[in-house]
Amino acid sequence: MENKGQASAEYLLIFVVILIILAGITIPLVTNSVSSTMDISKTSDTNNAIQSIANAVNLVYANGPEARRTVNVYIPSTMDLIGNNTQDIGMNVSLSNSTYKVVSASTNYNVTFSNATFTKGWHNVTVNWPVGSKSIVLTH
Repeated sequence: MENKGQASAEYLLIFVVILIILAGITIPLVTNSVSSTMDISKTSDTNNAIQSIANAVNLVYANGPEARRTVNVYIPSTMDLIGNNTQDIGMNVSLSNSTYKVVSASTNYNVTFSNATFTKGWHNVTVNWPVGSKSIVLTH
């Protein structure tokens, strides 16, 4: 009877060792996958926001001076809008490996803005073209 008990204990010990080895392999893989997924999500949200703003700028440009458009965009983390007084606007997205990815879009006309910092969350961005101005103005 003792031999059967010892065999069961050995099987349990082997099973626990296999579980520990599997956990040691799978936990780092899951962590990397989650980090990559969060990077993709943040980049995608930023891309959607930049494209919405660029589309609003292009629509205001098409409508001419005195046109105004307001869009509601989601910014996934605190970021600065780049490209003041140019036809390209964008944001630097910080990734989990401490690098940055630039997400940008082109517009049909120069864009200026005074407050370039967006905090995490939803923002109403107003795009207008004042009469006599040589650029379209973004405010939020």
